Amino acid sequence: MTGNDSNKLRAIIVDDEKLARQGLEMRLREFDNVEIVKSCTNAKEALKAIAEVEPDLLFLDIQMPGKTGIDMVREIQSDILPMIIFVTAYDSFAVNAFEVHAIDYLLKPVENERLAEAIEKAWQLKSQAGAASEKQRFLNLLVSLTGKSPSAIGELLNAEDQTTERVDRLAIKDGSSITLVPVKDIDWVDAAGDYMCVHVDGATHIMRATMKELESMLDSSVFQRVHRSTIVNIRRVDKVSSHINGEFHLTLSCGSSLKMSRSYKEKVKHFF
Repeated sequence: MTGNDSNKLRAIIVDDEKLARQGLEMRLREFDNVEIVKSCTNAKEALKAIAEVEPDLLFLDIQMPGKTGIDMVREIQSDILPMIIFVTAYDSFAVNAFEVHAIDYLLKPVENERLAEAIEKAWQLKSQAGAASEKQRFLNLLVSLTGKSPSAIGELLNAEDQTTERVDRLAIKDGSSITLVPVKDIDWVDAAGDYMCVHVDGATHIMRATMKELESMLDSSVFQRVHRSTIVNIRRVDKVSSHINGEFHLTLSCGSSLKMSRSYKEKVKHFF
């Protein structure tokens, strides 16, 4: 990424409603510390834009056709995860949940005073480099909104550690259920605090494990670390694009775009 202005919050707007996007863009232009770098109509466009421009901030609608805003955040690579401000028409109960777990939320139609408060909060977080833990907070939000009983959630959070032996399938525990995920079907994996997000065929499975533990289970000739918190199945890489700053972007067969940091660039040889 180049040309980043540290004096501004570089923002992407994601909303399927044209008037909603235009209205938010118009209001954001009144803030000297916000730069709109992209406006997207759906999750697919937004995921691509996030990988390309690595914004500081995402104004994200929740209810969108195809893939919801909640589903979309689960697919963002942790290493480039922006701060998230939800833009929602949800009722007060759901909004209260977002207020606890998200950076902020804005109710449609967006009020100027609330917008200013949200931007100030994001600016403070940027100054404190506070976005790093946001994906773990978001995963906590997903757990809280699943409707599971407290005992089921506790079982998820206190699940036994996975074996560190190489395995053909991952047993991912979710409350009283266990999903068996074939390792060969995994597209990529990223870490979010105490969780690992395992991305398979457009779905995201959340497991309790560390990056080190999961790496030890996977065949290193197939699964390569490409960033501090990201592992990719090299058989799923369709395209490798180099940038003048020494970084690479990987396009996977599932459509995901991932950033490879310069410190891992020697791994490129494994893709050919």
